[in-house]
Amino acid sequence: MLSFGSRRRAVVAVVAVTLMTLVLAACGSAAAPGGVTPAGRDVAGGATAAPAPKPADGDGEEASNGGSTDRYALDRPDLLIIKTGSIVIQVAGIDAALSAATDAIASLGGYASASERSGDDDDAYASVTYRIPAERWEQALAAIRAIGDKVLDERSATDDVTGQVVDLGARIKNLQATEAAFQQIMTRATAIKDVLAVQAELTQVRGEIEQLTAQKNRLEEQAALSTLMVTFSLKSDPVVTSTKEFDPGTEVNEATASLVRILQAVAAAGIWFGIVWLPILLVIGVVVLLAYAIVRRIRRSSAAEFAPHGGV
Repeated sequence: MLSFGSRRRAVVAVVAVTLMTLVLAACGSAAAPGGVTPAGRDVAGGATAAPAPKPADGDGEEASNGGSTDRYALDRPDLLIIKTGSIVIQVAGIDAALSAATDAIASLGGYASASERSGDDDDAYASVTYRIPAERWEQALAAIRAIGDKVLDERSATDDVTGQVVDLGARIKNLQATEAAFQQIMTRATAIKDVLAVQAELTQVRGEIEQLTAQKNRLEEQAALSTLMVTFSLKSDPVVTSTKEFDPGTEVNEATASLVRILQAVAAAGIWFGIVWLPILLVIGVVVLLAYAIVRRIRRSSAAEFAPHGGV
């Protein structure tokens, strides 16, 4: 059992430790003004955590939304999307519509890359292929729709080539590293056969780099400038039908033609009757007459047989 002095010293030690803990807690609160928990300590109970990074300039809105970014937004500058489409509009005049459409596309930074025109009168039409900056796609469609009196057909499609461009860039970088390694080997090669072998490898690698670079540039150009084919169809004027005038000569001709057709039909029927039906009817009539004669003769014989004889 502890003595009274020992228990007193223990109580004093506990009180001193408690006071030191309170002082340290007060100092920690003073170090974090406004009640904010110091960096590196969790609010719940002292578990350490990594301090939150300071948002960069222009990212304050994303930080206020929880730090999440819309990785699938269509207006992201790192996305490469090829847009293609076609629209058919009905217009009152081909020339006026072509001029208005070309001016509208030019004002948006686009240009006409191909055109076709054929037909005349009501069958006339024109087709123009425009290249338009991708960010002005919707504005271009709205401008073309406004030019036409009626939209007859409209189609559009998109193709995301971001992955292809990234892959081509990585392959080009690897080939460039290979080319640099071959160039270093070339500087140390002394034998002619080694020089020729390295030169052949360098030529092949350079050709692959140029081919992949051309593909990458073509995809980037197609994504930067969208393709829209516009077809202008001429609006047909309403056809006015006039009342048919009475012409006695025309009526006589039509009546005569009708009479001739009727007589031809009667003549054809007579020919068919004389060639086909008349022989058949004659045969049937002969057979009926013979049958009638035979039946009549049989009846007469029967009547004579059963008649009473005179004097009996």
